Amino acid sequence: MKKIFIADIKNYENQEITLQAWLYNKRSSGKLHFLQLRDGTGEIQAVVFKGNVSEDVFALADKITQESSVEVTGTVKKTDRAKIGFEIDATDVKLICGSEDYPITPKEHGPHFLMEHRHLWLRSLKQKAILRVRHRIIKSIRDFFDNHGFTLVDAPIFTPNACEGSTTLFETDYFDQKAYLSQSGQLYMEAACAAVGKAYCFGPTFRAEKSKTRRHLTEFWMVEPEVAFMDIFEDMDLAEEFVEYIVQQVVEHCRPELETLERDISKLENIKRPFPRISYDEAIEILHKKGNDTPNGEDFGGDEETLISEEFDKPVMIHHYPMSVKAFYFKQAENGKAACVDMIAPEGYGEIIGGGQREEDIDKLMAKIKEQNLNPETFDWYLDLRKYGSVPHAGFGLGIERTVAWLCGLSHVRETIPFPRLMDRLKP
Repeated sequence: MKKIFIADIKNYENQEITLQAWLYNKRSSGKLHFLQLRDGTGEIQAVVFKGNVSEDVFALADKITQESSVEVTGTVKKTDRAKIGFEIDATDVKLICGSEDYPITPKEHGPHFLMEHRHLWLRSLKQKAILRVRHRIIKSIRDFFDNHGFTLVDAPIFTPNACEGSTTLFETDYFDQKAYLSQSGQLYMEAACAAVGKAYCFGPTFRAEKSKTRRHLTEFWMVEPEVAFMDIFEDMDLAEEFVEYIVQQVVEHCRPELETLERDISKLENIKRPFPRISYDEAIEILHKKGNDTPNGEDFGGDEETLISEEFDKPVMIHHYPMSVKAFYFKQAENGKAACVDMIAPEGYGEIIGGGQREEDIDKLMAKIKEQNLNPETFDWYLDLRKYGSVPHAGFGLGIERTVAWLCGLSHVRETIPFPRLMDRLKP
C-alpha cells in the first residue's frame, strides 16, 4: 500500500491509501469515531465506522489518545464538510506509539506553562502556522536578494568588538582572549560589499539586553544587506521594495496559515509602495501633538514608535535622527543629522528595520570612534576599509522575529521563533 501525505490527498480521490500521522483530536458518536489527524503537511479527518472495521480496530479507535502516532488505511472520499475537501473512510487503524497524559490539552494554558513545554506546543495548529509563515518570510528574503544580484556572505558569530554598543554584549573566553557573540554582521558586510558590490548576511545575532518587553529576545535572526556606491535615499528605496515583496509573498502563499491565526489579511494586502517617509523632527511633532513630551534629541522607545505608527496604515520610515542617538559608523548628513532610517511597522509592532549610510571618510570615522571612547585597535581592520578605495555605501538590518510577529498578528515575539531565548529562559 502506497503511503502518502495529507497535502497530496486530493490526488487520490476514491483510492485506498495508507496515512501515517498524529491524532490531535477525536470525537465519537455511537458507531462512529472521528479521528482528527495531522502529519505536518496538513490535517484531515478519518471516519471509523463500526460496520467497516473489526471489533479490535473499532475499540482501538475509541482508546487512542491525543498525540498518539497512528497508521490509518482507508478510501479517500470527497466531502464539502471538510475544510480540506476530503476525508478518509477508514478500514484499518494501527497504533505506532501511544501518548499518555499529553500535557497540552484543549483547555486554556498560561504562557509560562506553554513555554515550559515549547517542544510540544509547536505541534499546535497555530504554532505550526507561525512556523510556516516564518519559513515563507525567510524564503522570500533569500529570493529577493538573489534576484537583485546580491551575494550571500556569512559573517562570524565570534567577534572581537561591539557593533551596536558594549553594554549589550555576551562575553565569552576565546582561548587566551575575550570574544563576544555577534550583535550584527554589518561591519563585515561593509568589507564584503567592497568585494562583491551587493552583499548580505543572514543569521543569528545576540543582545544581552535586560529587557522583558514583548518585542525583545536575547537571540534573534537578522538579515543585513550592504551595497557599495549607495546613499541613504537609495537605501530607503531598497528597504521599501524589500518589505513590500516579503509581505505580498506571505499574503500570496500563506493565506490558510493567516486564516488559522485569524489575521486581518486586508491590512497586509494594503502594504504596497510607496511607504510614508518622515524626518525625525516631523516624528517629534507627531509625538508632541499626541501628548508625548519626548525632547527633541532623544531616541524613541516602544511607546513612541507605537504612537507614531498609529498615524499610518503602512510601515513608516523615519529618517535623519540626531547623531547623538546613533552608532559611530553613521555618516553625518548636510543638515547635521545622521544619514539613517528606521522603519516602523503599523499596528504597534515597532521597529523592523534600522539602517543608513555609513561614514566612508577615515578621519571622520576615527574621530567618532575616539569621541565614543571605543578602542581604535579593535577596529583596525574596519578602518582599513576606508584606506583602500573607500566609497559611499549603505545598508540595513531587518529583524525576522518582529517581522513574523507583525505579519502573524502576534502579541509577543516569544511565539515567532521555535525555541526563544529570553532573560529567564534557556530551555528547552
